[in-house]
Amino acid sequence: MKSARLGVIGGTGLYQIEGLTDIDVFDLTTPFGKPSDAIAAGRLGPTTIAFLPRHGKGHHILPSELPSRANIYALKMLGVEYIIAINAVGSLKENIRPGEIVIPDQYIDKTTRRINSFFGEGLVAHINFSEPVCPSLSGVLYEAALEVGVQAHQRGTYVVMEGPAFSTRAESLLHRSWGADIIGMTALPEAKLAREAEICYSTIACVTDYDSWRESTESVSVELILKILKQNAHFSREIIKIASNRIPSRDNCGCAQALKNTIVTDPSLINSRKKMEVQLIAGKYFE
Repeated sequence: MKSARLGVIGGTGLYQIEGLTDIDVFDLTTPFGKPSDAIAAGRLGPTTIAFLPRHGKGHHILPSELPSRANIYALKMLGVEYIIAINAVGSLKENIRPGEIVIPDQYIDKTTRRINSFFGEGLVAHINFSEPVCPSLSGVLYEAALEVGVQAHQRGTYVVMEGPAFSTRAESLLHRSWGADIIGMTALPEAKLAREAEICYSTIACVTDYDSWRESTESVSVELILKILKQNAHFSREIIKIASNRIPSRDNCGCAQALKNTIVTDPSLINSRKKMEVQLIAGKYFE
């Protein structure tokens, strides 16, 4: 099986990576089911990239129905150490405009229907999630965004809501009062699962609208979002091209050992089925 160091999860508007060569397509099955779609692994310059369309080809999976555990596990099966996730978001700040990009450094989890851990069922682990994205990878993405020429924001707090409906105006105003910067539906539980899998994770958040707080603008609509996403898809692809050649070393990255000393269950109590289920992720810590 082809090994890919970098994984890209394409969100709304980004369903393929142009310029990939020597492509192999993997229809994988994981202990957590099948991922959203087959994964295309190919070369982009000197780097092998594994690309997964988050919502499936044709965009047929709701945010609440995403097989996030299978998606992250399948990328781990291909040897992925870094994930660049593309997300469509609304802005909660006047100075973060539609068509711009945010590289968020924090999340607020407002999801309610999603399984957000590989653990459970007799196996308990508590990861540190105070800094939820990889700072090294985020830095690479921000510098790449500046080179591409898109207006980019280096940090920001991303509210992750359940969806699929967009926010009410009251909800949008509440999120603004928290000091949050952007809102979307898909960064979690992806980021938590990537941390459990010891994969460096960062988001390119493509701003499509002003959410519903800003009464002077037209209401959020799919038509408006898709129009702006077509513009942002080009920038996202160019950022990925640049960043793929600058993936940093993981020698001093905490993401690479995120599970160390986090499993608190007595080893004698861990059932063999669960142990096999998470072997790829946590097996080295069972020894």
